[in-house]
Amino acid sequence: MKLSVKAKRWLLTAHILFSAIMFGNMVTFLILSITVASTNDGNLIESCYRIMHVLSSTSVKASTIATIITGILLSVLTKWGLFQFYWLIVKEVLTLMPLGLNLWGMYYWTMDAFRIMQTSQDRAALFMVQTELWSGIIIQMLSLILIFVLSVFKPWGKRHAASRS
Repeated sequence: MKLSVKAKRWLLTAHILFSAIMFGNMVTFLILSITVASTNDGNLIESCYRIMHVLSSTSVKASTIATIITGILLSVLTKWGLFQFYWLIVKEVLTLMPLGLNLWGMYYWTMDAFRIMQTSQDRAALFMVQTELWSGIIIQMLSLILIFVLSVFKPWGKRHAASRS
């Protein structure tokens, strides 16, 4: 089954919107993390982690799942296919990073940071969580930017079927 042009455009629009929301979430995480790193105000730090945790349990998860579902549908229901083009395979592999980071990492890291701020305010433990969170944000933003670039330029072309002897 292939999509009509109009249906493909609607599905592509949804995919782009969900991807933009996912990227916007990471920009928000970056801004909040910069705020945390540049202040000593415990209330402000706790608020930043609370906001990140709420986002990680709602918008981050929803946009990640919706982006993956619409991406799979676009691949399966159009000429692109899941494994016919090298650039698409690279996008699929890169998608595993935001998938794991968004559905697991961001949620637990922000929950840990918020818990540390509320209970012990252990600076060493908070520093470790902040480092993990920063790493996740940077990895995720870079992988999303690379996915966007691959979507626009579509390098490397079509895979050639292995010749059968």
